[in-house]
Amino acid sequence: MTSGGPPSEETRIIRRQPEAAPPPPPPDLSEQHTGIIRRHPTGAFPAAPEPQTSFIPQAAPLPLPPQQPVSRQSPVAASATATVSIVSGWATAVIATSLISGWWGTDELFCIAIGFLTTVSAAATIGGLISLLLRQRIGRLLIVVGSIVALMIFAGLFVAGADLPKLVYGIPVLPVAAITLALLPATGRWCR
Repeated sequence: MTSGGPPSEETRIIRRQPEAAPPPPPPDLSEQHTGIIRRHPTGAFPAAPEPQTSFIPQAAPLPLPPQQPVSRQSPVAASATATVSIVSGWATAVIATSLISGWWGTDELFCIAIGFLTTVSAAATIGGLISLLLRQRIGRLLIVVGSIVALMIFAGLFVAGADLPKLVYGIPVLPVAAITLALLPATGRWCR
């Protein structure tokens, strides 16, 4: 098989001789010199002069006001409020649970209402306790709201005519004591 003859079945795809000359290689760019791009540094960069910022005034120190003596507030009133609120909330939850379990078969709607009021009272009392111990003013208000709702639960028991042990009739004293302690000026000073 010669390179100049007609292609046969075996050599039809393969070319034996190039038809055109290969393209010339690209020019070497490293040898071109232009005035726009510097390839090698010619020296250190000149230092820029410090800009003058006269339009920004320099801060002047201000004299501090005289220090007031820090009066440490006594936590006794807040501790008493928290303790009575915890005991009051626990007693309210126990009475409400006993009432719901005993009356569920006869008056479900009344039991649902007592359960709702107990949930509101517990949420307000717990939130109030946490806020009070963190010295936030809202804590006093939440304890008062939780105690008022607890008094509503006890009022519902007495209005419904529930047969209760004599000890239960004294439990409303706890929410009243929690309200009184939360509204004391010493508790208010603790929260400031």
